[in-house]
Amino acid sequence: MNTRTSSFSALWAWVFSIVAVACLLGYGYYLQYVEYLDPCPLCITQRMFYMLIAGASALALFAYRRRAVQRGLSLLFMLSAIGGLATAGRQVWMQHLPPEKVPECGLGLQHWLANESPLQVVALLFKGDGNCAEVHWRFLGLSIGEWSLGWFIGFFLLGLVLFFRLGSEKHVG
Repeated sequence: MNTRTSSFSALWAWVFSIVAVACLLGYGYYLQYVEYLDPCPLCITQRMFYMLIAGASALALFAYRRRAVQRGLSLLFMLSAIGGLATAGRQVWMQHLPPEKVPECGLGLQHWLANESPLQVVALLFKGDGNCAEVHWRFLGLSIGEWSLGWFIGFFLLGLVLFFRLGSEKHVG
């Protein structure tokens, strides 16, 4: 395969990722600030993983002629997607629990930041609380957590393709 063609397709994959994350986060902020749907702890954690995906993609754009750097960034991209998969998966799991099994709602992120150690806040963000089980929005029958899970699966698969394509081609030049 021609390296110029593969670099070009990788370039478009990185651009697509940045645009997709910008749209996803933009809609999330729209829901938060216009529709007044406050994000739960797991939603906030997923936003951080989306930002890591966009960050890895942006760095890869700047290093699009350096295959080894792009390959390393595709690993960060995949790890971020796995983190997002774990948190979105937990949210979807919590949303499908019977009501009596849903954990109690917590005091919220502001309380955690003011009263807990940073490591405890991170643990609480990954764990979520009863707010994460509530579904206030659906599109085509899927909740925000379910859509997010689908996007993280897609990002992981894209990262996997990029990782192996960037590693399997011989560098020319």
